[in-house]
Amino acid sequence: MNKFFEKVPFVDTVLKGIGQIMLQENRWTGLLFLIGIFIGSWESGIAVLASTSIGTLTAMKLKFDKSEINAGLYGFSAALVGVALSFIFQCTIMIWILVVVGGALAAIIQHFFISKKIPVFTFPFIIVIWISVFMLHHFTEIPPSELINAKAENLDYDDIITPINAFGEVIFQGGMLSAAIFFIAVFISSPAAALYGFMGSVIGAYLSHMNGEPIEQIHMGLFGFNAVLSAIVFSGFKRIDGLWVLLAVLITVGIDVFLIDNNILTKVGGVLTFPFVAGTWITLLIQKLIIPKQQN
Repeated sequence: MNKFFEKVPFVDTVLKGIGQIMLQENRWTGLLFLIGIFIGSWESGIAVLASTSIGTLTAMKLKFDKSEINAGLYGFSAALVGVALSFIFQCTIMIWILVVVGGALAAIIQHFFISKKIPVFTFPFIIVIWISVFMLHHFTEIPPSELINAKAENLDYDDIITPINAFGEVIFQGGMLSAAIFFIAVFISSPAAALYGFMGSVIGAYLSHMNGEPIEQIHMGLFGFNAVLSAIVFSGFKRIDGLWVLLAVLITVGIDVFLIDNNILTKVGGVLTFPFVAGTWITLLIQKLIIPKQQN
């Protein structure tokens, strides 16, 4: 298989881009993510392939840094644009056009922040979707997809299943099988990231439950997927890593609950992964303020 990827490096880059959705530069993680998405919806699977490919091609045509392209850094926000649009709206011609355009824009925005050395994570995806949803709701009559209106499949209230579901919701997948595949995909790349992500989801579920959030949404993983991403960012094998994970998850869940309870951002598609981005930014700022003092 390695020889195949050497002969067709573009496929390797696209898969790594999909894997980078959960910060994993791993082709096999990306492949499993793609399989899980196709299990949930073939349209979403095609949309992810299209948007990730376009984002990667855009970076190549604009001659962005080759090592950054090969690491999949211009694919993951584009990938999320594709899956989000196909999840929120019925896949009309307009949506497919936006999948392509949005994937390219996500890569360009990603490059702007990378060039400024700003850890932007999934913020380019958020910008593209917020603008797209606002414009589509106000200037078109494209109906919502069946996916966004569907209830979670075989909703299980088991305490083990709930945090696994959060892995699925990172990529807009409500099916338990897809969620389990995503967890395994992260685990084969980084066991520490998978386990910290699992614990982050547990904390997110517990705190949202204590705050009185709807139990169905908690068990679907809707209050855990941002915590999963925040935990993965700070995961590691040092003792201090656990403290940073805990802090990031607490901040992320707090932002998530506040935005959802106050119906903020609902008109532009919801909070998406913004709580993760904001919570991680705040935690990184705290790190920057504290760590130099420890070194002096």
